[in-house]
Amino acid sequence: MNLPADLNALSPEQLRTLAAQLIAQVQERDREIEEKAREVKENERELHYRQTRIEQLSHEIAVLKRQQFRRRSEQLSSEQMSLLNEAIDADLAAIELELEQLQPQAAADPSPRQPKRASLPAQLPRTEIHHEPDSTVCQCGCERVRIGEDISEKLDYTPGVFTVERHIRGKWVCKKCETLVQAPVPAHVIDKGIPTTGLLASVLVAKYADHLPLYRQEQIFARAGLAIPRSTLGAWVGACGAQLQPLVDALRQELLQQGVLHADETPVQMLSPGKGKTRRAYLWAYTPTHFSDLRAVVYDFAVSRAGEHARTFLASWQGKLVCDDYGGYKAGFQQGITEIGCAAHARRKFFDLHANHSSQVAGQAMPFFTALYDIERDAAVLDAEERRKLRQSRAKPVCDALYEWTVAQRKLVSEGSAIAKALDYTLKRWEALTRYLDDGHVPIDNNTWVETRYVHGPSAGPTGCSLAHYAQASALPPS
Repeated sequence: MNLPADLNALSPEQLRTLAAQLIAQVQERDREIEEKAREVKENERELHYRQTRIEQLSHEIAVLKRQQFRRRSEQLSSEQMSLLNEAIDADLAAIELELEQLQPQAAADPSPRQPKRASLPAQLPRTEIHHEPDSTVCQCGCERVRIGEDISEKLDYTPGVFTVERHIRGKWVCKKCETLVQAPVPAHVIDKGIPTTGLLASVLVAKYADHLPLYRQEQIFARAGLAIPRSTLGAWVGACGAQLQPLVDALRQELLQQGVLHADETPVQMLSPGKGKTRRAYLWAYTPTHFSDLRAVVYDFAVSRAGEHARTFLASWQGKLVCDDYGGYKAGFQQGITEIGCAAHARRKFFDLHANHSSQVAGQAMPFFTALYDIERDAAVLDAEERRKLRQSRAKPVCDALYEWTVAQRKLVSEGSAIAKALDYTLKRWEALTRYLDDGHVPIDNNTWVETRYVHGPSAGPTGCSLAHYAQASALPPS
């Protein structure tokens, strides 16, 4: 604001008004300075994060490329190395895609030294898909004229047959105002890539559902008329993994809305970067119960079996967790999670002793579990409240009898014996094992994804906890 030339000529009231205006102006300037300072700090933090992440990813790429191109260890067979190479290709593609997202300018301006992609074989059947503007009338009222087109080819695949989609985007121009319009480029999973969503889905389903390694898919594709290098297939897998991450995150959030979850962990072999050898890692599996309407499994890969991985995944969730007696889950039970024991684990302790060592005491335990699982078959078709009532009326008396028998037998067997350990497992976890009686939404065990099998006689019951077995069979093999 402009100050008067002679402040002495102003009245006290005018001076007070002027002072108030100056104070307001200074305060406004201070707010602007603080806002700009906050923006600068946020930009600096974002830049620091990007630089740190880029350095980390660049290092990982260097390690993976060194592993990919260095001399192969003779300790691994050619088939094993082929599988590990596939994982390296997928990881490289996923990391490079994340780098492109961190460096959008570099992604928009690819290196001119990038090799030109070979044309798709001319003998493959082609389907033309035309993309034209919704209207050929210009805003000025004139009719546009088609002056050309852009054509991109995408490779599609149905089992045993390759086809090519020719996406034709016409160019339309108004001769009067010289305005050029063209239909937008259709969205694809891999920008500027040749595979259609159908081909990518086929590769992923074959690899992870049908357990076909990429080198075998390469052979299958060759018989269909086009040998796609496994390195290319690996890059596609990695790119799809990066693109699917938001879906995984959303599925995890949906999973954590459930009141009851199963959890189990299973070992998988992981390639140790730079050593050419594999070491044990773990795949943690989380899923709702079969009483829930949600059918989903989320796998969380971790380099160890430490309980911190379960705590990180579950975060602030405080529902009921069905799991075995592994200590990695214990910390969560002290933070609001309710432990639900797995009856199949308790039963298996006795079953193994009875089947392998003809233990008479263990054999006496089996009819109790048989009765409990017979009741569960009847309860499976009921709603939650009716299931709870059925368990209270029929299963609770069986559980009470099993507990009394277990306490009595524990007093008779010698300390440290195998049967003592089986009895102690049940007694120490009795509260967790019987919580299912009070909640119809809670299952009796961790057997969810593999069909429960029953046999006749004293050993009738489920074969054992199978969630980890399912996870091992269906896991995405990490690198």
